[in-house]
Amino acid sequence: MSKVLIWVKITRPHTLFASLSPILIGLIVASKSVELNWIIALATLVCGVSLQVLSNIINDYYDFKKGLDKQGRVGFKRALAEGEVTVKQMQMAIGLNLLISILIGLYLVYVGGIIILLIGVFSIFFAWLYTATSKSLSYLGIADIFCFLFYGPIATLGTTFLQTKEFSQESMFLGFVCGALATCVLTVNNIRDMENDKLLNKKSFVVRFGKRAGELEYLFFIVLTLIFTLIVNSLSFSNLIFIFGLILFIQLLKTQGVAYNKMLIKTGLLNIVFVILVLIDYLIK
Repeated sequence: MSKVLIWVKITRPHTLFASLSPILIGLIVASKSVELNWIIALATLVCGVSLQVLSNIINDYYDFKKGLDKQGRVGFKRALAEGEVTVKQMQMAIGLNLLISILIGLYLVYVGGIIILLIGVFSIFFAWLYTATSKSLSYLGIADIFCFLFYGPIATLGTTFLQTKEFSQESMFLGFVCGALATCVLTVNNIRDMENDKLLNKKSFVVRFGKRAGELEYLFFIVLTLIFTLIVNSLSFSNLIFIFGLILFIQLLKTQGVAYNKMLIKTGLLNIVFVILVLIDYLIK
């Protein structure tokens, strides 16, 4: 595999919909009241993806250092564990990605002020805290809460605010849907890795309460998508995300072993499906 493809794989492209979706939703909401500033929009998209990539590679780095990622893992292969990149190269990638996030983030802070600064600082902090220490979010079983908030309403509200300089209730509720879908991705990941996480004392929600609890967590967040789309749009195309999610939940109950990787990708695609549905609602009104 070429070096370029290796580094593309390291970014976990199948997960990046989680950061793209809430930003796109935030832009759709903002476009209802103002003409979009496309420079700010592009900067927001790049910064959001950069922050998620930063979180992904920090996660890879520390999971490898702690022995969680090894050759032959059930989940997607990790470049460090497979020896495709060195620890030093990964450290350099973390530093470069952090620099990109900060530089673009400074422009967004200039545009949006203290609120955007707080979002950026906490996003970087939690990207590190997610897995870097023995008391990290993923090891305490509370990462799901932060995933729901940062890939949900915080991202949508921040995006809309950058365009309108106003708080948007619609952006917040649609953000809850984005956060719910992102947390479903994390739930599938945790169910897949449950046995390995147990061995290394990584107490995710699924490790603490069991596989069935993880499946019910998935269903809970899928139900939330219906509740919040009904609050925002009553009966609309966006409600269909619940149906798609329910279909995947049924599939999840039958999933085993390496098949969780495909389930992870399918669940991630719900983010883009949701954006399309919201866009349809916007265009027909």
